[in-house]
Amino acid sequence: MGVKDTVTTKYMRQNEIFADAFNYFIYDGEQVIHPESLEELDTREIDVPYGGEKGAKQPVQKTRDVIKSVIAMMDRRTAYLLLAIENQSSIHYAMPVKNMVYDALQYAKQVEEAIASHRLSGDYKNAGSDEYLSGFMKEDYLLPVVTLVVYFDLKEWDGPLSIHEMFFRQDARVLALVPDYKVNLIAPASIKDEDFGKFQSSLKEVLSFIKYAGDKDELKRVLDADEAFRHLGRDAVDVLNACAGARIAVKEGEEAIDVCLAIQQMNEEAAQEAAQKERISTLFANIKNLMEKMGWSAEQSMDVLSVSDSDRKALWQLLK
Repeated sequence: MGVKDTVTTKYMRQNEIFADAFNYFIYDGEQVIHPESLEELDTREIDVPYGGEKGAKQPVQKTRDVIKSVIAMMDRRTAYLLLAIENQSSIHYAMPVKNMVYDALQYAKQVEEAIASHRLSGDYKNAGSDEYLSGFMKEDYLLPVVTLVVYFDLKEWDGPLSIHEMFFRQDARVLALVPDYKVNLIAPASIKDEDFGKFQSSLKEVLSFIKYAGDKDELKRVLDADEAFRHLGRDAVDVLNACAGARIAVKEGEEAIDVCLAIQQMNEEAAQEAAQKERISTLFANIKNLMEKMGWSAEQSMDVLSVSDSDRKALWQLLK
């Protein structure tokens, strides 16, 4: 697992951030899913094809980034769901297939667990022959699985967002018989400015920073307008450094970082560095000019121009 995958998974695994992403995407910012209602599950999805141990082929195993169970209350109705997040720092052009496999394995896992439960309890006695053979009872049900892709890059997502988009020149009558599978996606570049306010966690700052990371003026506007950037959490800053190239310095043990101050200091240092390079370049040109026209050595030319010892070190590197 690379640095980007590591920091984004650690960040999105936090219940507050995880819940915020789904409340934004599913409920338009309404706080339906509460962090305390989430329970993390095993991210490994293993499917053994039906047919028993002798007939089963090699098990298929995939590992999700984060998956949690949730009990959400909506309009006095209780909804039991399985929610999963896939973090992407780059575009995956087969994302619909990737997510479809993950979700299919999760549904297969639910079926297998139901079958195992019935076998353990021995409650097949009153089951019909069809129920007994399938192992899945008529009254059994599955929990919906919702997979959300969170894309941590400022570029527009130009990959397919459904299985149908991945097909080539198919008859509409054929497509009507092929179930589509759509990707649920949060991509910073596609979020409108007014919609960032629907986030209730630092995910707002992370995604807005990434969206404008390539535009210095717009990024400054966003930083100045959001007070939360004055005390952004360590995990959020780690994501910005890894995925947006922020290069924000973080001291050991520091958990809240003033991103505005850090960016200001970085800009000042960059300006000073640029001015220093320009000054050395000008001195170098003047020294070369004296050496050519006056026949002086580099050392004599530097003496005449009263070049400091620190500047001489930089100039000697250029004169080699």
